[in-house]
Amino acid sequence: MNMPSELKTLDAASGQGESSLLRAGRNDDSIINERLIGALLDAKAALGSEKVEQILDFARSKGLRFGEAAVALGLVSQDQVLHALSEQFGYAYSSEERRQLMPELVGLNQPFSMQAEAFREIRSQLMARLFSHTSGQPRPALAVVSPASGDGKSFFSANIAVSLAQVGGRTLLVDADLRGPRQHELFKLENKTGLSSVLVGHVATDVIQAVPDVANLFVMPVGITPPNPLELIERPAFGVLIRELTAKFDHVIVDTPAMMYGVDAQVVAARCGAALVVARKDQSRVAALQQLVAALSQSTARVAGVILNEY
Repeated sequence: MNMPSELKTLDAASGQGESSLLRAGRNDDSIINERLIGALLDAKAALGSEKVEQILDFARSKGLRFGEAAVALGLVSQDQVLHALSEQFGYAYSSEERRQLMPELVGLNQPFSMQAEAFREIRSQLMARLFSHTSGQPRPALAVVSPASGDGKSFFSANIAVSLAQVGGRTLLVDADLRGPRQHELFKLENKTGLSSVLVGHVATDVIQAVPDVANLFVMPVGITPPNPLELIERPAFGVLIRELTAKFDHVIVDTPAMMYGVDAQVVAARCGAALVVARKDQSRVAALQQLVAALSQSTARVAGVILNEY
């Protein structure tokens, strides 16, 4: 699968992602679009018609977009512009408070940064080659696996799930790392019940939680960390659960334990039907990566690709 080999970093303080957003799709003749963003900003910042016209005049004289002009005049904040653009063009963008709480979710915090763009490119490959129905086969779940702890597997799982949800498909992120779960921390969700509750047969109504500010994105956390993780995912109930979830959601992403802790990830990948391997630049050993890919190739899981993470 031809996929980007690395996820490039972008300094959040540089503002490069936001600047590219404000300049994206420049068209000086798009008066209707400029007035639409003006109306959205007016609703957020109570600009009034006179200030909207002032911004439009300034934008035309300086060759700026409406949002750039409004920020330059000090009438609105950069954050207000990005929220207005998110409403105009229908993409998820977190509030400032949520961004402070969820710094690793670059698809929400810096939606037009180089990192977010890398996730979009990977998403496009997955949509075309893995999540399409052209083969006539059921759509698989995607297990995200890595050789060692610290490779960025959970970070990748969270952000690719965000990216998939942003194109409108109902997306579920399952935290199947029963040894060291992180997804509830990344999304700031409750972790009282979840996958472990389902696998032991406990009835719970809140095992799947909607992510605030992100339409179509849901997370199933681990819940209580069990003492016997491998035994739980080897039970038939896990395979049945995955089949039910893939029938109810357009995309199912499954985070897994690192292979250094055992064969958990291999078992999860086999139940999911597809796996994507994440390795870290200058850290993952080639031998360990080759061993992981070979082990997955011998299972029923389709290896969708290998991602080199430099974040």
